[in-house]
Amino acid sequence: MPQLLKVQNLNVSSDGVAAGEDQSLERPFGHVDHTPLFAWARATASWPGRTEPGGSRGLDDYLTRDFSHNIGAEIMGRNKFGPQRGPWQDDQWRGWWGDEPPFHTPVFVLTHHPRPSFTLSDTTFHFVEGDPATVLARAREAAEGKDVRLGGGVSTVRQFLDAGLIDTLHVAVSPVKIGSGLRLWESPEELLDRYHLDVVPSPSGVTHHLFWRK
Repeated sequence: MPQLLKVQNLNVSSDGVAAGEDQSLERPFGHVDHTPLFAWARATASWPGRTEPGGSRGLDDYLTRDFSHNIGAEIMGRNKFGPQRGPWQDDQWRGWWGDEPPFHTPVFVLTHHPRPSFTLSDTTFHFVEGDPATVLARAREAAEGKDVRLGGGVSTVRQFLDAGLIDTLHVAVSPVKIGSGLRLWESPEELLDRYHLDVVPSPSGVTHHLFWRK
């Protein structure tokens, strides 16, 4: 089986905005309130942070549960890892996720300012510079035959889309408009020259867009 590069559970508004500008330590998603975009996943029975029994089932739950299936490595942009810009001032910042990150795989963080790798729990973060194809090759080697997840943010997803490297893409479109921010698209039709698309509405109100390479 080929190793796929997958984008999973990427949340955008109905006007294509996935994150805001002016990211900071206090506002990981910039000026955008991300709560409505993630609400569908947090309501599921399989949401990793759930502390109470219950939660929704169906497609939303399946996609939440499938997030880690057969994933051997993750690639993310530097802004997903943290709010810092430019050269690292020190190596104290270790991500938003505490001592037990949710990835459970090697993670390759794209940056023009490499720093030493480190491990938290079962996740090792590597800080790498290179074009998308080169970084993907490293991630595939680390994944040891499993698939690679492209975790975002949206600018990183656009970069790998432009390079023609993404095999499958799942985008959850929430019925809210944000107006300004970092966009995945103006319309999902922009990808139809390269991808098949199924659009599946959910009772939660989100519409799941499932793309796979032609």
